[in-house]
Amino acid sequence: MDPAMSKARYRRAKLCVLSAVNAGAFAAAVNLVLTLNPEDRISVTRGCALTALGFAYFMSLFELFTFAALFTSSGSRLRQKYRLNCGDVLDINNKLVSAVQAALSCVTGAVVCLWSCTRDFMRSSHFMSEAYAWFGAAYFFYDIWSMYLVHVRQVAFSKGFGSLGGAAKSTESSEGVATSLISDDVGCMGVKKPRRGPRCAACGDCMGEGATRISFFSYCRHEPVILFHHLFIGGFGFLVIVYLRGGLGDCVFGFVYLMELSTPFVSIRGILSRMGLKSSRAYLLNGLVMLATFFVCRVLSLPYVFLMYSRVIGLPYFEAIKTLPTGCKISICILLLPQLYWFYLMSAGAVKVFLGGAKSKPKSGAPLAAGDNDKRS
Repeated sequence: MDPAMSKARYRRAKLCVLSAVNAGAFAAAVNLVLTLNPEDRISVTRGCALTALGFAYFMSLFELFTFAALFTSSGSRLRQKYRLNCGDVLDINNKLVSAVQAALSCVTGAVVCLWSCTRDFMRSSHFMSEAYAWFGAAYFFYDIWSMYLVHVRQVAFSKGFGSLGGAAKSTESSEGVATSLISDDVGCMGVKKPRRGPRCAACGDCMGEGATRISFFSYCRHEPVILFHHLFIGGFGFLVIVYLRGGLGDCVFGFVYLMELSTPFVSIRGILSRMGLKSSRAYLLNGLVMLATFFVCRVLSLPYVFLMYSRVIGLPYFEAIKTLPTGCKISICILLLPQLYWFYLMSAGAVKVFLGGAKSKPKSGAPLAAGDNDKRS
């Protein structure tokens, strides 16, 4: 059998397996909760199964996007058109998975709010709140791993190893067309594969002798805010929804889930930036929608929930806040303060765009404008 044909069949088979695993994990998770009544609680056994399926779903989705981008002809054409290196591809795929998670969170929040907030604000619950807490917790820990992969690859490119704009140059055929990005001699970033050095975890290509391995702890020091945010939401946030709510209903948690409504627009902004479309009308319009949804869903939503709470218990706004447990007030501050910081960064970035300071595309491996490479999940 022709080696090229054998390789193509292997890639098609792997694409089908990843698709099946991803769809199967999601279907199995839905099947676990289909028979529950709205007021039912999620058992530990069912919850652990949902978390395991969550890991399978989000990790397989990231691998599916990455494989399609790096090892299919359509992905190759897109990378050549927008001059995307492997680090760009991983970052875009990370943001796509983030957008998918946000959509699932918003569906959960809408169901929970429609059920709980229209009944007893303080006591009504819906199983979707706990079910997605178990399932979605897996995303925040998966995403730490995913962002670490992106960071490693981007650091390698910032040092000029395999960068389309760095020390290594893309090879061209005699007709002047870039050679296949999935050939044996050319790596996923469109350059000659180095023979020695650390390997890329996503595509297996060597990153060159000078590309040092980036330890996970050095990554943690590089992104402390987003790392703490993920650990807080995936760990303590999960415990509050499932175990530490003290009999409180789900209306408040429904609004917390709806905070993710702005995330797809944040992801789209980062993706458009990676593709060199920061001067496009789509980038501008998406930025306006992102700012509006982020301000409403991330900045105003929690104060609005406090207003609803004050009306329910019949106390003035600040008096009602004082009645909350100390741990609850501390948790809300930890959740809200990063949102204010990120909104400031996005507002500063928007001002630069309107003043004409945005560049069409950063050089490969260079830092993006404030906020473009942040994750706000």
